[in-house]
Amino acid sequence: MKKKITIFIITLLLIPAITVAARFAANGDGTVTDSVTGLMWQQEDDKTSYTWEQALTYCENLDVPPSTYTDWRLPNNNELRSIVDNSQYNPTIDISAFLNTKLSNYWSSTADNKYPGLAWVVNFSSGSVSLYDKTVSYYVRCVRGGQ
Repeated sequence: MKKKITIFIITLLLIPAITVAARFAANGDGTVTDSVTGLMWQQEDDKTSYTWEQALTYCENLDVPPSTYTDWRLPNNNELRSIVDNSQYNPTIDISAFLNTKLSNYWSSTADNKYPGLAWVVNFSSGSVSLYDKTVSYYVRCVRGGQ
């Protein structure tokens, strides 16, 4: 009986990990597709930080070889938060799907309505979401599809 309970508990603990891991599929072309949202993500950022304006331009001009996609954009706050994995910490993202993610802030395209000089970021170390001045430099992970 004790062996059956142990196996059952281990199985329950593994189900969320299997579900999260199966959610993101690397496409073999520098992109990752999210089976829940249907969004396609840049698999690996370019290890460069940008101001918010630079981040918008970077995504609009992104070319992920050998991909032929030309509709990349900076994700909105909800889209960027959708790839946070709250079941883990430091990092709070699937690092097997999203390679070399920095344990830092990543820009969203969502600016604050009350304070237009601020925009939302998501931190992939803690999973926190915060407002920051658009002139500060943070990392970028571009997306396509959805909206």
